[in-house]
Amino acid sequence: MSYPLSLPAAAPLITLTHPKPSLWVIELHNGQDNRLTADLVDHGLKPALDAVERHWREQWRAAQSAKDKSGGKGALIIVGRKNQDKFFSNGLDFANVVSNPNFFPMTFNPLLSRLLTFPIPTIAAINGHCYAGGFMLSLACDYRVMTDGSKRNAWLCMNEVHFGAVWPRSFAAIVRAKVGDHRLQRKIALEGHRFTAKEAYEDGLLDAIVQGQTAEILIKAEEIADKFSVNAQGGVWGLIKACLLFPGRPCTQVI
Repeated sequence: MSYPLSLPAAAPLITLTHPKPSLWVIELHNGQDNRLTADLVDHGLKPALDAVERHWREQWRAAQSAKDKSGGKGALIIVGRKNQDKFFSNGLDFANVVSNPNFFPMTFNPLLSRLLTFPIPTIAAINGHCYAGGFMLSLACDYRVMTDGSKRNAWLCMNEVHFGAVWPRSFAAIVRAKVGDHRLQRKIALEGHRFTAKEAYEDGLLDAIVQGQTAEILIKAEEIADKFSVNAQGGVWGLIKACLLFPGRPCTQVI
């Protein structure tokens, strides 16, 4: 496979890179605020995830065949546009989402489910504001790293309650799965609280905050990727996650 891979090809909204054998990076670059449109999801993120998984599985199988105990590692970072520090994602393209009855069942929910059970560790490198659907995208990842806001303000927020938009069931399911405290669930969903990075870290929504902006966030995200990419070698990272998140699914190895 040739990198960088820009998708969709005609008008790229994401770029996939492979900076080292065990790491893949997806950069969102739909305008300046990375709205999550149907095109970005269906023709950008989904095929990029396909490409990452296919490439990792090739490496994993090769390592298994060669009995290479050091092979088969892998991790994925998702980051907002790298040449700015204002937005990770400003959420869904709301006007078009509400007019498209297939957006959640056919487009966004399958993306969230795919990330929730992705076979290698996933890290959201939150390099700016992270709202609504962008917040859900980050929660669907395994780890979250964010700027501490000391150089530029950045917030996490589910603000649907403030403009009268009902949540799809997928959003509620992710918050229940990833946020254990009912008071914090209320704060996110019903109060639409705008979390600073410090608040989000203290409440367990973030795994790390860093002083700096995109470059420093990516360095920390890569540290986490390096630490946990080894856990993909067993081939069961995504299967164990599926057992935790979807109790009805059989926990059998499909590699």
